[in-house]
Amino acid sequence: MLDTQTLILLAAVAVAFIALVAWFIYQRVQSQKLQQRFGPEYGRTVDRLGSQTKAETELRARERRVEKFNIVPLAPAEAARFRQAWNVLQSHFVDDPKGAVVQADALVRELMLKRGFPMGDFERRAADISVDHPVVVENYRAAQGIAERAARGEADTEELRNAVVHYRAIFNELLEVGDMKQDITTPTRELVSHTQ
Repeated sequence: MLDTQTLILLAAVAVAFIALVAWFIYQRVQSQKLQQRFGPEYGRTVDRLGSQTKAETELRARERRVEKFNIVPLAPAEAARFRQAWNVLQSHFVDDPKGAVVQADALVRELMLKRGFPMGDFERRAADISVDHPVVVENYRAAQGIAERAARGEADTEELRNAVVHYRAIFNELLEVGDMKQDITTPTRELVSHTQ
C-alpha cells in the first residue's frame, strides 16, 4: 500500500501531465486558428522567419495592430468613384501598360488610405492587409514585384498585364461598400449596378 506522501506525489505528477497535455492541445488549436485565418500567409511567414513560434508571434502582433485601426467601408459614391477610376486606368493599358501599372498601384494605395489603413512601407501594408484579406495579399505581393521589375525596365507587356490583374484582385477585395442607407438620394438597385 502506498503512503500518503507517495499518493500526493503521484497526484501532482498526474496534474502536471494533464496540464502539459492541455497546454499542447491549446497551442495546437491556436496554431490551427492562425493557419485558417491567414491561409498561405501563415506558411509564407513561417518560411520567412524560419520558425513556427516566431511566425505565430508575428501574426498575432499583426492582428493586435490591425484591431487598433479604424477600417471603414466606403460610401457608395466613393466606391463608384474608385470603380470609375479603375475602369479608366484599364482602358489606358493598351496605350501605356507601364503607366497603367503605376496608376493601379497608386489607386490601391489611395483606396487603402481611404478605408483607414496606415501607409507604411510595402511590407507593412501587405502585413496589415493579410489579417483580413490573406488570400488576395498574394496578389498584392505579385503585383508589387512586377511593378518593381517594370520600374527597372525588366517587365514585358504580359507581365504588366498580370500586374494589373493582381492589382484588380486586391482592389476588388478592398472595395467594400458601406450601408446603402447612407445615400438616401439613390435607389438601392441603381447603387448596386454602379458598383459592380
